[in-house]
Amino acid sequence: MVTRVASDRQGIQSIEVGFRLIDVLASNGRPMMLRDIARGAGMPAAKAHRYMVSFMRTGMIEQDSSSGRYLLGSHALEVGLSALGRLDPVRLAGPILEDLCEEIQETVALAVWGNRGATIVRIVDSGAPITIALRAGTVLPLCRSATGQAFAAFFRSPFLKQMLDQELREISEAGKIAITTARRQLEKTLTEIRRHGISRASGSLTPGINGFSAPVFDHSGMMVAAITSLGTVGEFSVEWDSRVARAMRAAASNLSRKLGFQHPEG
Repeated sequence: MVTRVASDRQGIQSIEVGFRLIDVLASNGRPMMLRDIARGAGMPAAKAHRYMVSFMRTGMIEQDSSSGRYLLGSHALEVGLSALGRLDPVRLAGPILEDLCEEIQETVALAVWGNRGATIVRIVDSGAPITIALRAGTVLPLCRSATGQAFAAFFRSPFLKQMLDQELREISEAGKIAITTARRQLEKTLTEIRRHGISRASGSLTPGINGFSAPVFDHSGMMVAAITSLGTVGEFSVEWDSRVARAMRAAASNLSRKLGFQHPEG
């Protein structure tokens, strides 16, 4: 019985050694020659080759017949996508929100798309003297909040379009303006948001409160959440390139990377 356990442990160690080759290929991101993979994994090429033969049999690795270079196989991609699909943005956002709150000294939150729209699911309060009326479960309007505008600009859902149409009708009636005018104004705002990669609001939802909201994307490029920050008008700048705006973009980009998102520019 003892011998069998020792043998099992030896097998696990062997897998760990072999997967160093997978790590090298995955981190490099392009087909590689055997000698380069072996060097990156810190093992002789002859030893690496034995592992590669086994990995090719399982579909974890493929070899290009013309160049002889190795690349990740279809099975490796299936395993990776399956793991990415189980990543939880709410759980992963915790440390990122804590660090962001400490950096910018403002209240920050995470929102996801729920049954009723853009919904706050996590908040980290800055402890500032002025309390911002925001709690988990709060559903934010699409046109008048930074969070809602982030979803309006980047999220894709038939339900979102229905909600936008309803809000635009309400804005049109309240402001006594044509709905086509309201829609044109919103499209201009959303175009600007997409250009800057972040949305902003200056007292439009809550008087005296400014906000930013940055989209978070998963491995498929779909928006899955928004990171939002809020602060008082006098101390919270909504300039596109402000210190808070830069920190917000960095935090959202960090969470997106953890969810497997790869920016088109690399």
